[in-house]
Amino acid sequence: MISKTLIIIGITITTFSFTAGAATDSNEPERSFLNALSDITEFHGFYEMRGGYRLRKDKYEKDMSIMENRLQLDLFSYPEWGDIKVKGDFFGDLVTEQGDFDLREANIFARPTEYMDIKVGRQILTWGTGDLVFINDLFPKDWQSFFIGRDTEYLKAPSDAVKISLFSDAANLDIIYTPQFDPDRFIDGSRISYWNSNLASLAGENAIVHTDKPNRWFKDSEIAARLYKNIDNYELAFYGYQGYWKSPGGQNAAMTQATFPDLNVYGASIRGVVGKGIGNLELGYYESAEDSSGKNFLINNSEIRYLVSYTQEIGKDFTLSLQYYIEQMTDYDQYRDNLPSGPARDELRHLTTMRLTKLLMKQNLKCSLFTYYSPSDKDVYMRPNINYKVNDYMAVEAGGNIFFGDYPQTFFGQFQNNTNIYMGFRYSF
Repeated sequence: MISKTLIIIGITITTFSFTAGAATDSNEPERSFLNALSDITEFHGFYEMRGGYRLRKDKYEKDMSIMENRLQLDLFSYPEWGDIKVKGDFFGDLVTEQGDFDLREANIFARPTEYMDIKVGRQILTWGTGDLVFINDLFPKDWQSFFIGRDTEYLKAPSDAVKISLFSDAANLDIIYTPQFDPDRFIDGSRISYWNSNLASLAGENAIVHTDKPNRWFKDSEIAARLYKNIDNYELAFYGYQGYWKSPGGQNAAMTQATFPDLNVYGASIRGVVGKGIGNLELGYYESAEDSSGKNFLINNSEIRYLVSYTQEIGKDFTLSLQYYIEQMTDYDQYRDNLPSGPARDELRHLTTMRLTKLLMKQNLKCSLFTYYSPSDKDVYMRPNINYKVNDYMAVEAGGNIFFGDYPQTFFGQFQNNTNIYMGFRYSF
């Protein structure tokens, strides 16, 4: 089920009351708000059909990786005091054999002064410098959508949050407060099989991950901040986060439920022109606050994460992007000494990525290949994609999620049986 903030619920109820009847003269402020809300100055959306199948037999999942019809409605209103936006998806899914509604955005934006912006409600949040590699972006991701063939935009899951942006000549500051923890839409076995360390084998629908999620309003909250400034065409940023591991990062003592332990993250990044392209550096220290010594094998160890990237156009409408990423586990000796059994993680996990993008046919045809390769894990994940824009309204797409690996317990190796291809058609309006 999709949770909604009290603010968003309030907007919905108010909209219904406006439809039912006009506001009375005794409530002039409410009538002004309703009139502004009803004045939809922009209306966009799309209808999409998307289907995909696994290329390998997976005894824990269905052969269909994705088979859905989706209708997205995107509404905007621009009253004098700010902006109102509501975006949601209605979709029917033959894999789960049910229909659902995903409220993607529902927020109010205002600029009370020229030095401050405020956005309240459900919104898509992102920052950092990585290309499909995230260090200081501690906002929820939808990994199931990413691996089954939905559009890349669905990798970013929504947050119910308050975002305050402050601007000055010295630096700019973003502060984001999430009153109730918003976790990733993580791999739980319902759509994608995975490595289950308790069973020491691959699992899927036979071992759905059950979690003990922090869910108390204003007590199980998150706060993130970014301080940034442009200096001679280079953007320098510092980040901080206090909350929880976004995907399950631990287990309870009985090892019957996955948990989201406390997490603090401190990071920095720099991005700017390097030679003929754009380069960036980013790092983050992940402090696993519930196991600072690294001795509790039931909780993720603390980590330091590093990223270096470079992007350049190497031909006409042909772009190459390269990244090198490292995860360094701290207190590694304590981790090894307290690990009861089973395969151990490496102290250093290395990951390289390459993105190739070519535009053809007056830029109406986009061909891309994004590849992850880990020399330490000895696994690979490839995302080929072809998208053709038929006209201003219609587009067709084909792609795949291809996994290789020498070991079933590595991050991409565990998904080998989820290798799939998909096709899609979208009509935008």
